[in-house]
Amino acid sequence: MLVAASVAAFASGSTSPAPRPGSAPLPAGPKPAFRIPAPEPLGASSETRWAPVLRSVEARAAPGGRVITRLSARTPEATTNLVTITGRLRRGEGKAWVEVRLPVLPNGSTGWVPRGALGGYRTVETRLRVDRRRLTAELFKGRRRIFTTRVGIGQDRWPTPAGRFYVRVKLTRFASPMYGPLAFGLSARSAVLTDWPAGGFVGIHGTDRPELLPGRVSHGCIRMTNRAILELGKLMAVGTPVTVT
Repeated sequence: MLVAASVAAFASGSTSPAPRPGSAPLPAGPKPAFRIPAPEPLGASSETRWAPVLRSVEARAAPGGRVITRLSARTPEATTNLVTITGRLRRGEGKAWVEVRLPVLPNGSTGWVPRGALGGYRTVETRLRVDRRRLTAELFKGRRRIFTTRVGIGQDRWPTPAGRFYVRVKLTRFASPMYGPLAFGLSARSAVLTDWPAGGFVGIHGTDRPELLPGRVSHGCIRMTNRAILELGKLMAVGTPVTVT
């Protein structure tokens, strides 16, 4: 099913381009499953930090340097856009800049944005690891594993990309049962299906075909049973780092 899962599944129903002939239909615009909380001051912490994008801003290769991409304040799914922070801070052109992870190709890209374009830092304690060889997903809180399940990943011609990503979007109430009751949109993008709606973003979601799991069955997204995705939804928040090996 995957239809590039979060690729198609995560696209906003009213603004996304039409899918290619023969692909699964896009669901009606799903309801965002989270709200940006009030900002908190940044403290000394080893947890992953993220921040909402407050306004459209250019991400650059260095403070004041070459433009890599433009980050908007809203995602294609009409939720607040967010970025995770690498921890590096510099000053340039009379302002503070922070390095962030970017939801662009090539996967793993980082860039610099003015600190003033981002909201208050938030932290998450969780991290998700997806093992494509073992076909498993494991969620950790600190060093403790709190969730594990078998998964479906991309077929050889539509591989699930490896790398370090983060959860950008959490969505519920899809009109189509093929995406399950809940979906997470990642910063990862397919290097093959770049013409998919919203640009080929990869996601994690449920399925109406649990008998196919585990396996290499999707267009690049990570599928799990509906029971598993609902459990994960209780444990994993936006901003969570995701490592795919």
